Amino acid sequence: MVTSSTLVKVILDYDGTLTAEEEQVEELAERSIETLAVEILRVPRNEVREDYWRTRELILAEPHRYWWEVNGGIAAYGDEGAFITNTTTIQTMLRLNPSYEAAVADYFPSVEYDPIVDCTNYLFHMHTFDLEPHFRPAAGPVLETFVDDPQVEPVVLSSSKGDKVSKNLAGIGFPEVRVLGDTRQYDIDPTWTEEFQHPEQGKGQIFRLDEKRTIDLRRPAYYAALRREQQDSTRLAVVADTFSMPGALPLMMGIPFLLLQTLYTPEWCERYVGAHPCGQVLTDLRELPERVEALL
Repeated sequence: MVTSSTLVKVILDYDGTLTAEEEQVEELAERSIETLAVEILRVPRNEVREDYWRTRELILAEPHRYWWEVNGGIAAYGDEGAFITNTTTIQTMLRLNPSYEAAVADYFPSVEYDPIVDCTNYLFHMHTFDLEPHFRPAAGPVLETFVDDPQVEPVVLSSSKGDKVSKNLAGIGFPEVRVLGDTRQYDIDPTWTEEFQHPEQGKGQIFRLDEKRTIDLRRPAYYAALRREQQDSTRLAVVADTFSMPGALPLMMGIPFLLLQTLYTPEWCERYVGAHPCGQVLTDLRELPERVEALL
């Protein structure tokens, strides 16, 4: 809980940072394939499964050409995370097949984004809720260190529903840790007018990262969540295993962002974050308390 003596609020991403999502993604994919085949597309499981793995291979061969798309914007590139690759694979597979796309539109007649984005959100929230959590070995000790430190408040960040995260944290002995759930880091809003000052590219909302990639900062829901968290803390830091969704906005806002290096972390993400004045790369979650200590 934040008190007047709290100096640093550490926002830790849940999926992939506290958990080893690379150990869960095949089960998530298989459950999603089952739901697509039986409930939504109504085609044989093997057909959907073959399309899924063929599409995934296509994406990982040229990941800068495929992304998690929301409202016409790039929420994340296809290789940024294990769960991100799964979402990008399903979206791409559905968009490339007119019969799949039509079936999804029939199944989701009233939508928040578009039928395909709503479909992938539906699959993700439904199936990750019941996945057995695979916490990284350092997750418990790191959370315990922060909970015991009166100068630090750990807050767990997720685009998943907060009830899933709270349930799983309670399961490892941390029911008191606050969860910032359903933050919609993926939510690109083309109507949002807030602009950011890039030190080299000037004022804008979409900036170039390298010759193949850009970053879209039009994420008002996540921006508002970060601003709220800044109001009652001296310092704020964000820790996550991927860049575009949880990390790009904090860096542009001058908030320290620590990227956790995982088996799936792309080199381009490490390079960009490591070179940024507000960025750091963690080779292991165990390093985090020492890095936070430096902020006190």
